[in-house]
Amino acid sequence: MAVEQNVKSARSNGDVLATGRRKTAVARVRLRAGSGAIKVNGREINAYFPSIKDQVLVFGALETVGRKSAVNIVIKVNGGGPSGQAGACRLGIARALKVFDAELAEPLRQGGLLTRDSRMKERKKYGLRGARRGTQFSKR
Repeated sequence: MAVEQNVKSARSNGDVLATGRRKTAVARVRLRAGSGAIKVNGREINAYFPSIKDQVLVFGALETVGRKSAVNIVIKVNGGGPSGQAGACRLGIARALKVFDAELAEPLRQGGLLTRDSRMKERKKYGLRGARRGTQFSKR
């Protein structure tokens, strides 16, 4: 079976590398067996994502499979805003968990955690002021 493009197989030291994307945010996730520590760009997750909504989004994959305190995760994320970055982290963690333990693939798939959210910003078209907004019409 071929390795997915966004997931690298387990390294010799036990690390699993995966990539998650959402809008313009890209998260590179490194997962290994451990005590449950999560670092995002060198900071604790509570400091990087102060919003509870974003923290719940990041922890979503771990809580679905019940591995919140069984793995250590180091995430490097850039691009986009906080919400997009949290979504990218969630997808990256889910992909890494799938490689880490193949039995977790089905619960992650059932929860919709392995599906990439393909919605992106629509490009601006020529002759318009934005993606869809036209120029203002003036009678006089």
